[in-house]
Amino acid sequence: MEQLTAEFGGAGQVGVGVGPVLERFDGVSSIVVLRGGGLGDLIFAIPAMAALKAAYPSATVTLLGTPVHQALLGALTSPVDEVVVLPFAEGVRPGEEDAGELDLFFADMRSRHFDLAVQLHGGGRYSNPFLLRLGARHTVGTRTADAASLERTIPYIYYQHEPLRALEVAGFAGAFPVDLEARLAPAQGGAASEAADGSAGQPLVVIHPGATDPRRRWPAEKFAELAGACASDGSRVVIIGDSSEQDLAEDIAARAGSAAVRSAAGALDMAGLVSLLAKADVVVANDSGPRHLAQALGVPTVGIFWAGNVINAGALGRSLHRIHTSWVTACPTCGIDVTQVGWTAPRCVHDDSVVAGIGVSEVYEDVRSLSAATFAKQDA
Repeated sequence: MEQLTAEFGGAGQVGVGVGPVLERFDGVSSIVVLRGGGLGDLIFAIPAMAALKAAYPSATVTLLGTPVHQALLGALTSPVDEVVVLPFAEGVRPGEEDAGELDLFFADMRSRHFDLAVQLHGGGRYSNPFLLRLGARHTVGTRTADAASLERTIPYIYYQHEPLRALEVAGFAGAFPVDLEARLAPAQGGAASEAADGSAGQPLVVIHPGATDPRRRWPAEKFAELAGACASDGSRVVIIGDSSEQDLAEDIAARAGSAAVRSAAGALDMAGLVSLLAKADVVVANDSGPRHLAQALGVPTVGIFWAGNVINAGALGRSLHRIHTSWVTACPTCGIDVTQVGWTAPRCVHDDSVVAGIGVSEVYEDVRSLSAATFAKQDA
């Protein structure tokens, strides 16, 4: 307690959440949260934003995010009141920086006079200076040893479950957890997805074979074998992905050799993706944004994970979410230790899958079990 008080400028510990829950700040009517990245990055931050909204119920929550965040939250109900798209900035949103655009952005943000700024974007080397330029009265977030300090900070240690990390930050802002994982629902009146059209008497299995890091991708031939097995069992199978994954999805559909397997990759907008996932009986995917989104929508999932990613991003429960884990610790080509990731070591140049050793039969058994149980429940 004395250590906390000394480090956080008199802020006392008032309870325990994921970590210490410190005293709330006074007079908070506007909160800004920094979280760039992809779909999964946003979903990891949802529980923390829900906690902040509950702790400061009269405050507006503004997310500084990316265009994909804006599109997704437009198709969902969430604790976020507004999404402001980040300008390109090193370490925050990759792209060519424009100094004039950045100056205008920060001038606009400072004019809003935010009461509380929360950094949920990595270790803070780039994101903490970015957050400080917003001019908020109070700042909270994570930091590595080389990052600028905020008013209240917790140490950034790479191997920590990301939603729980964000909740620990929210605790330092005085917010107790509401949920440990994201809970989302399609917005009322959201667009229906034609990709799910088909026989209502068949389970719907949705497969996402992509991942930002190629090393996290299960081989295409294994996804094809799985899709064919599901189709043979009487399921409809839809393979999803963005436009960059269209060839991969179409290749898997062709290899599956069944009319019940088809690709919708590149054909869905965000509302369509949400609608399709919400209708699925089970979603099978690598550690990727669509799997995290399906989980947040309450849809059963079967995830294919490298061991390190289970620590950072795996579902906490196993009744609805099954995980198949690869324990590979070295690059299959050069042998470098792949457990030293994030800020601790450079990545080798090889993109060999580290999850290729996971077998199809065990994944299929979980898909079959979950889809049968969910389909039977819906049919009851």
